[in-house]
Amino acid sequence: MATLEAMPVLDNPWIRFAARRLGRIVVSVWVLITAAFLMIHLVPGDPVRSVLGPTATAEVVAAKRDALGLNDPLGMQYIHYLQGVLSGDLGMALTSNLPVSQVIGQRLPTTATIAVLAFLLAIAVAIPLGVFMGVLTRGGRARRAELTFTSTSVVLGAIPEFLLAVGLVYVFGVSLGWLPVAGRSGPASYVLPVVALAIGPAAVLTRIVRVQMVSVLSADYVRTARAKRLRSAAVYFKHALPNTLTATLTLGGLLLSVMVAGTVLVENVFAWPGLGTTMISSILARDYPVVQAIVLVYGVGVLLVNLVVDVALAVLDPRSAIRES
Repeated sequence: MATLEAMPVLDNPWIRFAARRLGRIVVSVWVLITAAFLMIHLVPGDPVRSVLGPTATAEVVAAKRDALGLNDPLGMQYIHYLQGVLSGDLGMALTSNLPVSQVIGQRLPTTATIAVLAFLLAIAVAIPLGVFMGVLTRGGRARRAELTFTSTSVVLGAIPEFLLAVGLVYVFGVSLGWLPVAGRSGPASYVLPVVALAIGPAAVLTRIVRVQMVSVLSADYVRTARAKRLRSAAVYFKHALPNTLTATLTLGGLLLSVMVAGTVLVENVFAWPGLGTTMISSILARDYPVVQAIVLVYGVGVLLVNLVVDVALAVLDPRSAIRES
């Protein structure tokens, strides 16, 4: 009887959609944890010896390795690491002797702040500009404006974030002296890192929004809306824009993942006290517990962004959830 009662639940496409997404997240997180664990064993050299220095005695190195559990069999180390991650214990930093979770907690907010601000800036620029260019160039109109827009957006979207960051530092920091170029010293110090992260994704997203808008404006239901003599604003914003935003949201989520990864280089250009600079300094110091944890944070962050995008798309277009289930 209980089995028969459970069948309608299993037939619910939303339940199957949630179960499928949850399964993917679990498997992906397990792969991330395993890859982060193997990192310390695949890199040549002894991280403990590197941290303690060449003058440390063999007894001191052995004691440190024993304290970190590095002398245990590999399988036992993996089980301990997995248990620690699942319980929130990411180990101790080799260089500072602080809990890795404390190091992450201190640095994560600054990285998340510039990534989210850059994403919001990219969206705020891309959607209005893409919609405007789509309306302007619909049906093959304004060919010169379309060519200029496409060329400019392609160039801006192809420039790596760190090159944009260096260029912004030189122009607005060194030459003009308008904005600070290093550290987090106030609202003005956010401008250059956020702009450096946002320019490329905004250029790519604007181009996609324009293409989608042009395609939607040529659809039959838009022609029908025009035939009913609806106001242009109603046609563009009520009928065309919602359908344009579906593809925009999908790409926007992917670009947010790219922005999160791009913070590693941008933070180092601007000496930003976030996870990116901590990761580079930890790699140079061979502080692998910190590197492992940051890799996990970045990976889980990307997975969560993709999950939010999938859920948002399913809400906007329920047919996608039904098709996948």
